[in-house]
Amino acid sequence: MKLDFTNKIILVTGGTRGIGKQIAEDFHALGGTVLITGTHAEQIEELNNVSLKSGERKHFFCVNFTSSQSVDQFLVQLAEYSKIDVLINNAGLNKHNSVENIITAEWDDMMAVNVTAPFKLIRDVSPRMIENNYGRIINIASIFSKIGKERRTCYTTTKFGVDGLTLGVSNDLSRYNILVNTVSPGFIMTDMTRTNLSQKEIEDLTQQIPAKRMGQVQDISRAVIFLASDLNSYITGQNIVVDGGFTNV
Repeated sequence: MKLDFTNKIILVTGGTRGIGKQIAEDFHALGGTVLITGTHAEQIEELNNVSLKSGERKHFFCVNFTSSQSVDQFLVQLAEYSKIDVLINNAGLNKHNSVENIITAEWDDMMAVNVTAPFKLIRDVSPRMIENNYGRIINIASIFSKIGKERRTCYTTTKFGVDGLTLGVSNDLSRYNILVNTVSPGFIMTDMTRTNLSQKEIEDLTQQIPAKRMGQVQDISRAVIFLASDLNSYITGQNIVVDGGFTNV
């Protein structure tokens, strides 16, 4: 058995850094053509120039998922593609705040990026997947789609929502050979992790993880690649937790 995404078009949101970047790079290494979103216009322009010069099968788009206008413009660009074989909803926003201090703008932005954008993308690409009788959709959630913690009311709400989206969509689309799953990372060493957690918090968390290490971006990408591949023909509507056993303790 071989992992091969030749002639497949894969859309990875939030694919310019962290987990998303690793996922995009792995799909590309396995032969796929990868559409990648990011939020910084200058970076996107530079990445497109590099990709064009090197002949890579990577195409970058600047999208602000907190803006309905930006999302709508991106959907128009996506319409140029006759098919999207794989959709990875990875872009996410994570702000920590206690419930009494959450301002409406924070709530709205996190809901827009973490829940509404994946919904809109699925709604947009699924008709083409149905027409082709093939598709793989993976929504990236978090262990906070399973558990809670202080100062994470908004984030937890959105990640439970992401998995709810997976469940609903999988019921609608599985009959068309479109398999939809959630991957929920645990504590992964990314820039977001380093921003949100102090060094002491990272060390303390490491001791709480049965695997006794923080996860690496490759740990998440490998799970995503399997679920998106033809090796997966029957797993759908599931929430795959990749956390070194943390949520089992």
